[in-house]
Amino acid sequence: MRYADPSASRDLLGNRTLLFIFICAFALVTLLQQILYGRNYIKRGLQLGWQNGDPLANWTGLFNVTDNPAVAVQSGSDSSSRYFEFYEGPFEYNSTRCLELRHEILEVKVLSMVKQSELFDRWKSLQTCKWAMNISEANQFKSTLSRCCNAPAFLFTTQKNTPVGTKLKYEVETSGTYHINPEIFRMFPKDMPYYRSQFKKCAVVGNGGILKNSRCGREINSADFVFRCNLPPISEKYTADVGVKTDVVTVNPSIITERFHKLEKWRRPFYRVLQVYENASVLLPAFYNTRNTDVSIRVKYVLDDFESSQAVYYFHPQYLVNVSRYWLTLGVRAKRISTGLILVTAALELCEEVHLFGFWAFPMNPSGFYITHHYYDNIKPRPGFHAMPSEIFNFLHLHSRGILRVHTGTCSCC
Repeated sequence: MRYADPSASRDLLGNRTLLFIFICAFALVTLLQQILYGRNYIKRGLQLGWQNGDPLANWTGLFNVTDNPAVAVQSGSDSSSRYFEFYEGPFEYNSTRCLELRHEILEVKVLSMVKQSELFDRWKSLQTCKWAMNISEANQFKSTLSRCCNAPAFLFTTQKNTPVGTKLKYEVETSGTYHINPEIFRMFPKDMPYYRSQFKKCAVVGNGGILKNSRCGREINSADFVFRCNLPPISEKYTADVGVKTDVVTVNPSIITERFHKLEKWRRPFYRVLQVYENASVLLPAFYNTRNTDVSIRVKYVLDDFESSQAVYYFHPQYLVNVSRYWLTLGVRAKRISTGLILVTAALELCEEVHLFGFWAFPMNPSGFYITHHYYDNIKPRPGFHAMPSEIFNFLHLHSRGILRVHTGTCSCC
């Protein structure tokens, strides 16, 4: 007769016991995950509510979870309430946290120092901070622009800065000159129509896909002065995002050449396009090179023929040279800086406060979603001509220093 072990049926720390412990541990981990997920879910809901203007999202305290979220109330005594950590709306500009976030942007001296995704993360974090103009920083920067470029005196070619008989040097064809005869001289304004810090708030509107679904149209329209680049569409299809107000619109002569046959044939289609911008002044780089001059001058003739009240101005080539040299010292190395950067530079001298919309040079927005190159199409520019990422990188620095504000999210103005 075999001996029977009395402890055999107890399975002390045997397979069944270990299986039971494993199941309990798994259940505990799952429960903790669900608790943490629920906490983060509500926290994200509060953040989203804050962005959408929900007053319940702007406080830190006890929160009652009810069957109807619409009647959730703040309470300080209910024992069934749970506490959720969350900041009270956007951080103040000079708070310790915001100083740290701005420093994280400014410590990146060149774009190649960080991965694009890391730069996006830093920029997104900075959006939790209110923006305010740093008056001392802004004045110092504007003073530098005044010494190097002086938009109030040299942004446009005028009768004052370019008298009859001047041999005007082209911007890029430095060996070539254009003789200013009396007929061309009469096309110039007597003096610059704008003066230093004339406008309280200006909007410079780029054409980037970052503007699509931004709902920034009303905020752009609320600006005292609005610059736009290269005849962008502002039809009803786009107005909610880009607005309609326009005070200055630039025209690249290549657009006139490609879309309007250099104005050598039918001119009315071009005139009708300009009428979309109502009384906005038209600005062209007539003296960038010899190819631009004739077609740019024809724009003036067209508007005169149709008895339009729109003014036509021409960039002064020396101003463009000086602006390019200045941004080269800040790391913008390109065959030519963009029209947007030129307008931003001018706006910083002509306006007290400058806001940028539609400036983003990356295929993804700061949240990592792919966007089109323009808000109206996805046609890419000629590679290697501009240094758009470098330009945007400088704008992010200026934003962090309180010199101008870059808008890359949705707007909630007015």
